[in-house]
Amino acid sequence: MAKPAVSVTPYWELTFDADGDPDSGKRDRLLAGVARQDVRDLIVFAHGWNNDRSTATRLYDRFFAPIPQLAPAAKIGYVGVVWPSMRFSDEPIPDFPRAVAAELAPRPALDKDTRHALLETFPGRATVIDQIARLLDQQPREEAELEEFGRLVRMLVDVVPPGPQVLFAADTLAEGVPQNSPDMLSGSVAAVCEEFAQALAHLEAPDRTPEGAPDGTPGGAASFSLPNPWDGAHELLRQATYYAMKRRAGTVGERGLGRVVGQLAARAPQVRVHLVGHSFGARLVSFALRGLPKGVRTVKSVTLLQGAFSHYAFASRLPHDARAGGVLEGQHNRIDGPLVCCHSRHDSALSTMYPLASRMAGDARGVAALGVGRMLGAKWGAMGHGGVQAVPGTRSFGLADALQAKLPASGCVNIDAAAVVRRGGPPAGAHSDIVHRELAQVVLAAGRIK
Repeated sequence: MAKPAVSVTPYWELTFDADGDPDSGKRDRLLAGVARQDVRDLIVFAHGWNNDRSTATRLYDRFFAPIPQLAPAAKIGYVGVVWPSMRFSDEPIPDFPRAVAAELAPRPALDKDTRHALLETFPGRATVIDQIARLLDQQPREEAELEEFGRLVRMLVDVVPPGPQVLFAADTLAEGVPQNSPDMLSGSVAAVCEEFAQALAHLEAPDRTPEGAPDGTPGGAASFSLPNPWDGAHELLRQATYYAMKRRAGTVGERGLGRVVGQLAARAPQVRVHLVGHSFGARLVSFALRGLPKGVRTVKSVTLLQGAFSHYAFASRLPHDARAGGVLEGQHNRIDGPLVCCHSRHDSALSTMYPLASRMAGDARGVAALGVGRMLGAKWGAMGHGGVQAVPGTRSFGLADALQAKLPASGCVNIDAAAVVRRGGPPAGAHSDIVHRELAQVVLAAGRIK
């Protein structure tokens, strides 16, 4: 097999299946290579909801590219984690090519690339996916058809094989007990679709000013018509599949990456490991801490880029429920260094859609889309929108200050990265705008790599 097109060296690829089992050949090459080569610091990056190896590899190549110049004397090795996730092709990634199919497909129709990703992610469900695609294409007016759409989506995401994945725990106890499908599908699907459609219309309003209308027209085209509930149905499918990926990220981190880091510590105890994760990959590397063998202290830093999981995940007590805590309570203490969380207010996926979907997972009652981030963010917010919350001693920095100051040697650190993480259209906003020299500098600063 051809070597991945990554410019930095030495580089290893580490691949896991949905149950967290590694490709043994790639794992063994990593363990042997790191032990054999003169590597002092190993940066391990886990992607978010990319659906194929090539997209993840391009991300790693571009993110790692400035590091040799930033730390020319450092003896650094690089690892790209590849795990079975997926991305809807209609989500633009800044500076990455967008699928032609996604450009041509009218919303809310399901483009061919996204359909292919669903088929790969949920094998054996081709008939269900075809029925979902047909309804999105036809957009029937009857409410019963929206309910049928919800039934099909439930069938799709409920197909989680029995085994380790059922051990998935919500980010906080307040988000519910382990489950195989989000509760957002258990109530009125039509109401949920309407609510998602309203949120989408709110996000897109600045870009939908009708031709000829004066600049700054409030609400744009969204002011002239009610949102299409089938736009909300498309978003419901997106969020439901993300719940499956969110569940999988925790499994791969705890059962997969955490164990490999432990094996590496036994093989090359002098190597300092630095975990980096984007989106659900941030969740993956965080759960890897829970999977570390007892006594392993080789993880020297963890950097979360637009983390798509609860900002209370590391809390021992929740502000709204003192009896409950985060699923990763105290796990940041497994790091022999800091846990650094980069966040941005320009991340629409996490500022609006994530808290809305998280609230729906445990409460089917609607709220107005306008101001949803303000209304829901405190209880249902994500790491990548507001940073780590409810962990005593957490320090906060702006990006410029973080790059000039010496970051804390331990504990949780929030960095407002909105100065660079700011590009991207709806529905995700700047969620994937992470390829920046400044963020590579943050990784080096967190790990004290020079």
